[in-house]
Amino acid sequence: MNDGALQLFGVKLLGLSALTLHKAVLTLVFVVGLIAFRAVLDWIIRAVLPRQRRERRSFWVRQAANLLTAGLLLLSMLSIWFDDPGRLATGIGLVSAGLAFALQKVVTSFAGYFLIIRSRVFTVGDRITMGGVRGDVIALGFLQTTLMEMGDPVTGQTTVWVHGRQYTGRIVTITNDKIFEEPVFNSTRDFPFIWEEIIVPITYASDRARAERILRDAAEAKTADIQRDAEPFRREMNDAYHLELETLAPQVFLRITDNWLEMSLRFIVRDQSSRDTKDQIARAILTGFDEAGIGIASTTVDIVAFPPLRMKS
Repeated sequence: MNDGALQLFGVKLLGLSALTLHKAVLTLVFVVGLIAFRAVLDWIIRAVLPRQRRERRSFWVRQAANLLTAGLLLLSMLSIWFDDPGRLATGIGLVSAGLAFALQKVVTSFAGYFLIIRSRVFTVGDRITMGGVRGDVIALGFLQTTLMEMGDPVTGQTTVWVHGRQYTGRIVTITNDKIFEEPVFNSTRDFPFIWEEIIVPITYASDRARAERILRDAAEAKTADIQRDAEPFRREMNDAYHLELETLAPQVFLRITDNWLEMSLRFIVRDQSSRDTKDQIARAILTGFDEAGIGIASTTVDIVAFPPLRMKS
């Protein structure tokens, strides 16, 4: 050893000294200790929180644990390796310049994480559309969000083969920087219900008053409990955001076209069970139409006569 520098076969090892080795060992001890501390926190979360409410509550507890662990790691690294304030300022300047140039996406994703947490954009279990992907949030990290993908009948993406709001089975990871570039649609944050529509065309000769009654009765029978559950959320949304959300009762709207009368049935559903509810309502409508003798209009053409045919020999 010469001036504290480590030597190997008489050759001085650049950058290695007894002090550096001591700091490296101390860093390793702190990292192992923080990993053990994080594991203990996870065990406490699973043991304390009830299973049925573990997901949403533990989400915020885990985020706090992540931030605490990261803060302790950063503080320990700065304390061990930058004991000189002058060196600390120089190191921070160099690191900041490098991050700003080479790790723009990483920094933006990290900033997006804090925006998600601070603004409560979404939480685990929420159904969102982010980065063009629709699904339920199953994990949130410092740099990326993980979704359980589901189909979407509105966008009609060719890569999604499920034509309804049900799981496809794929898990998708999206970087958090997407919240700065695209809107995030949250279907379950403050109002866990959505309005759906079923469009039914009928001929102008059909009994439109009875058809409208069949549509409204079918929706009312299948959504009565949903309307009752959604009413407190509607009042809260109106008070909190100064909105005037429309009535929750089913409504039927008419549109005149060249070929048929288009009847749009509008009703409220729970987002998690929208496809099931629409299926039940559609089946009830078909049953009611069959009993009333009302047919659904289509673009098929009935040929009722042929011109006379002449054969030439």
